Amino acid sequence: MRGLGQIDLASTADGDNHAFHAAAAATKDWVPGHYRFELRASDGVDVVTVETGETRIAPDLAAIGQSHDGRDHVRKVLDAVEAVIENRATIDQQSYQINNRSLQRTPMNELLRLRDRYRAELRQQKRGGKRGGLGPQIKVRFK
Repeated sequence: MRGLGQIDLASTADGDNHAFHAAAAATKDWVPGHYRFELRASDGVDVVTVETGETRIAPDLAAIGQSHDGRDHVRKVLDAVEAVIENRATIDQQSYQINNRSLQRTPMNELLRLRDRYRAELRQQKRGGKRGGLGPQIKVRFK
């Protein structure tokens, strides 16, 4: 995997499948963040790319301080938009001007559209997060 760090893993045969394993002593040094991965299979002569994609290495919660905000981007934006919507309920004016400074608020229908978009993205993340692993099982055979 390549991202904020370089991580190389070798699999071990497990019947018709291959399994990846990394000891806690090794993973504790992995830098959290987004990584690109490439799964390759080899028969000793030929190398075949089986799958490519992206994954995220999360920080070790045991090593994080109390003030850490563990929400991802989607959750942070959704919470911020919903807070603006809640506060907007008590504010009547759409815009105002004092001396040479003016302020225009984001229209409510735009905020609601943004909220709905981020809610949908969060739902999609939650559905996608249940499968585990790097992706589906892919079988490769060399002839």
